[in-house]
Amino acid sequence: MITSQQKNGSSKSSRRTMRIGYLIGIILTILFGLSSRKFSQLLPVFLAENAGDVLWAMMVYFGFRFLLVRKSFPTAITLSLLFSYGIEFSQLYQAIWINHLRSTLLGSLILGKGFLAVDLFRYAAGIIFATILDQMMLMYTHRK
Repeated sequence: MITSQQKNGSSKSSRRTMRIGYLIGIILTILFGLSSRKFSQLLPVFLAENAGDVLWAMMVYFGFRFLLVRKSFPTAITLSLLFSYGIEFSQLYQAIWINHLRSTLLGSLILGKGFLAVDLFRYAAGIIFATILDQMMLMYTHRK
């Protein structure tokens, strides 16, 4: 007979394992994203133009899954879209102080520089792709 303490411990262990997986996803996605910028001349034009934003949105998704590991896929998708779209629409605001932040490397990586409607599609694609990867990995790990 499994006690509630054993079930709780197993649940905590499972969440910890999931968080580690999402952290690895975040780190790999950041590395791929930075690489897609640094080595863009080596990539096909389509990838060079789109990979950075797609990967950025994937990182956002994995970040929400890391923070909210108990929440559902729709919650993670919704929060990821709201966050990504919020950042993109914030680029319409061009005050001196925020443009100063955007002129730094970290500021430009997080806040971007200027609004592009096509980025909204790139973010959606990245979040959908991350969700599919997430579901595949969860199915794979639960079969073991």
